[in-house]
Amino acid sequence: MDFGFSLSPSSAVNLDNTDMSLYERLCEREPGAKTCMACGSCSATCTVSAINGMSVRKVILGLQRGQFRDVEKMLSRCMLCGKCTMVCPRGINTRHLILELCRLYGSKEGEL
Repeated sequence: MDFGFSLSPSSAVNLDNTDMSLYERLCEREPGAKTCMACGSCSATCTVSAINGMSVRKVILGLQRGQFRDVEKMLSRCMLCGKCTMVCPRGINTRHLILELCRLYGSKEGEL
């Protein structure tokens, strides 16, 4: 019997098998990445978030989940305006975080 819908594939992430090396390298360069509590203040004030989905919170979570291609796409959307840095309740220098991550991606270009 066809009910007009189907099951979608699982989006579960096995954190035991996730490559955290890029996240750890980012935390060495920008320790503030570890203090992010994923509150969403950065996304709420981001000029381009509503247009293209850029979110520092999603970038950090993507790194922790090993979703490197999604993170790379999101990095290219950032305008580096710094609004997210001004509203972060934890005082994370999100602009520096994005710049360091772009540098890490540049050095890891062949591996992605």
